[in-house]
Amino acid sequence: MKRIALFAGTAVLGLSTLAACGNGSSSAPAPQSTPAASASNAPAKVSTATAGNFGKIVVDGTGRTLYVYDLDTAKPSKSNCYTGCAALWPPFLAGTGKPQVSGVDPSLVGTVARTDGTKQVTLAGWPLYHFANDSKAGDVNGQGVDGTWWVDSTSGQKITTQASSSGGNLGY
Repeated sequence: MKRIALFAGTAVLGLSTLAACGNGSSSAPAPQSTPAASASNAPAKVSTATAGNFGKIVVDGTGRTLYVYDLDTAKPSKSNCYTGCAALWPPFLAGTGKPQVSGVDPSLVGTVARTDGTKQVTLAGWPLYHFANDSKAGDVNGQGVDGTWWVDSTSGQKITTQASSSGGNLGY
């Protein structure tokens, strides 16, 4: 009987931990794919693309949309997305060397150290992220998620316009 109680208590504790730092919402879509984190460790590429009613937005070298998070800070640059958050919102890592920039003012692009020692690309001080449920270039499924995630303009200003296919509330 003690073993059953111990097992049940451990299971409840484990599930509550997952819900606290992972995607605890049963209505949230499962991540479709996660961008490879600089497999070759080459410098990150920051570029632009036109996306629906957003106009020109910031994308990575493969055309995948980059997002900013309202709970981060720009001055000083600081990421506040780790554990379960980073599983859904993988940081856009810098790789080695200086990020390569096209279509964006290079003086706005920088990096910030993450707690694991990796460097994350920033724009106007804001750390940049991918959204795991964006499966291809041009997807903007993360726009407005939880009222804190936004596509970024080429000037480093978040765009708060809602897309018709907005990702909604993931509740992680």
